[in-house]
Amino acid sequence: MCPAFEPRPPFPPFTLDTAIEKARKAEDAWNSRDPARVALAYTPDSRWRNRSEFLSGRPAIIEFLTRKWAKELDYRLIKEVWAFTDARIAVRFAYEWHNENGEWFRSYGNENWAFDENGLMLERQASINDVAITHSERKFLWDIANARPVGHPGLSDLGL
Repeated sequence: MCPAFEPRPPFPPFTLDTAIEKARKAEDAWNSRDPARVALAYTPDSRWRNRSEFLSGRPAIIEFLTRKWAKELDYRLIKEVWAFTDARIAVRFAYEWHNENGEWFRSYGNENWAFDENGLMLERQASINDVAITHSERKFLWDIANARPVGHPGLSDLGL
């Protein structure tokens, strides 16, 4: 099968365990900061709202993520399942990053996801707020070249 249409387990209907697995796979992909890799988890015509920006399709997703990670440097993300149903998952997340001036931020948000039968995301709705933090307030300190290590605290464990 062509990688562009390769199924992405786990598949709906979701259980708590498979919803958590799906969220962690999404987290790991986003932490790669590889727009093309991330885009493969979405349907070719996936619809997004990210903050006040609306986009559709993998090429737009790749362009958006390329811009995002050119601005949000040393990006590190943690996602946590909030709720789920058969083919939908709601997550809350936080990520830390700095701008080109070295100013650090923690961005907090919620996402609502809808999936097709192949486990590809049809729709992503994201609401996000940024909070300035100092370098010493950072909590996401793993090696930037890797995904969040197994055993690293999640959002609830960190009091976020």
